[in-house]
This record gives sequence, C-alpha cells and structure tokens, in this order.
Amino acid sequence: MTVVPAAGGPGLVRVPKMAELVAHRLRRQIVAGELSGGDALPPEAALMAQFGVSRPTLREAFRVLEGEGLITVRRGAHGGARVCAPSDDAAGRYAGLVLEYRGATLADVYDARNIIEPPCAAVLARRRTRADLDELNTQLELTRASLDTPSVAIDLLNEFHALLVRRSGNQTMTVLSGMLRQIIDRSTVRHVHALADSPQNAEALRAGFREHEKVVALITARDAPAADALWRRHLTAAQRHNLSGSQPETVLDLLD
Repeated sequence: MTVVPAAGGPGLVRVPKMAELVAHRLRRQIVAGELSGGDALPPEAALMAQFGVSRPTLREAFRVLEGEGLITVRRGAHGGARVCAPSDDAAGRYAGLVLEYRGATLADVYDARNIIEPPCAAVLARRRTRADLDELNTQLELTRASLDTPSVAIDLLNEFHALLVRRSGNQTMTVLSGMLRQIIDRSTVRHVHALADSPQNAEALRAGFREHEKVVALITARDAPAADALWRRHLTAAQRHNLSGSQPETVLDLLD
C-alpha cells in the first residue's frame, strides 16, 4: 500500500482513501495495456464486487480517472465508463497549464522545441529504414498537393515535425515533443489565419516545405550532421516568422 507523509508532522503517514486505491489499480491496468483505449470497463456492480467498495467510492475513483483523462463516463441506463488511452493532447494541455502558471512564454516553448527536434533528425538519418523513408515521402507528397490551400498545408507541415520525431524511435522525445507541439501548432495556425492569403504567408509555407524536402534528402543519404544542422536552421527561421508581429514574451494562453 502506498503511504505519503501527513501534514501533521514527521513520522506520520496518510493512508490513501479507498477511492484512490481503486483509481490506482485501474490506472495501472490502463498504463500496462491490460485495458486499451475504447474498452468498456466492467459494470459498476462487477467493479464494486471486485474491489469490495461501495458505489459512491467507485464513482469517486471514476472522477479521479476522468480528471486525468484516462476514462470517460456516460450517465444513464446505457452509460458506463470507457478507457481513453493516454495521449499527447492530454499531456500537452496539462503541460500548458503548468507553463502558464510558471509564466512561460511562446519563445520559451519554441526554444525547447528547437533543442529536441534537430537531434531526432540526426538519429533518424543514422537509423532510417525503408518504411521511415516511405512515410516521410508520403507526407511530402500530401503537403505538396496542398500548398495552394494554406489552412490544409499548415496542418500537414506541422504533422511532418511530429512524424520526424516519432520516426526517430525515442518514445520519451516523442512524448515531450508532442506536448510542446500542442502549443506550437496552435500558435502556428493562429499566425497563418492572421496572415490569411497574404503573399508573405504563401512564400513562408513554400519555403518551409522546401526545407522539409531537403531534410528528407539528407535523412535518405544518412547524413546525420547535415540533417541536424539544417533542421536547426529551419526551426530558428520558423520561430522568427511565427513570432513576428506577436508578443513572444506573452504568457501562454493558447489552450483556452
């Protein structure tokens, strides 16, 4: 049983409430993959019998897991609880709240992204497989076909960043990058919509796409140092463009 220090003084411990223990058990099953996203949890009566708890206790455990984004609960005769797989979106929203609380800025978030992504490009260049190249090239083709539609192109350009990190194979980097991307992608889309169909916006999208083509060529050639250097320059230029005309020192408010 997990115990934590109590507020009363040294040596005292707080015994977790029964609802917390039930939530812990269910959480572990979800994280371990014993319960998958979309799975329905057993009926309340079955879970009450399994854990030896009352309905109010079980529902309190459900509220804990709902708050963590791990389940959704529908009320009524045809209701019940379903598992939600942990996602970058949920992590990104919580990270955004923490960053807002700490007074983080958009520039701060972009700087963190610029630290994470270039080494992933280098790792991918060293380890890339035919499947990696096929997916990267498919993404390029989809983007090329959408360049005359900025609202579509920007989503595909943003997805390329996520794909590059994911294909590097490092799960920790993928999660960290995904959390940052929840914030950066919203910032990028706002910037694009603000510029609408301006020539400046159209050229920026095409210039970004050319850099994506270049990094795929370097990954294909297994040139890790050049892939790292090019992607670092690309991210710096993108940051400068996306924060132009805005207040990069403004505390994040993109997740409202």
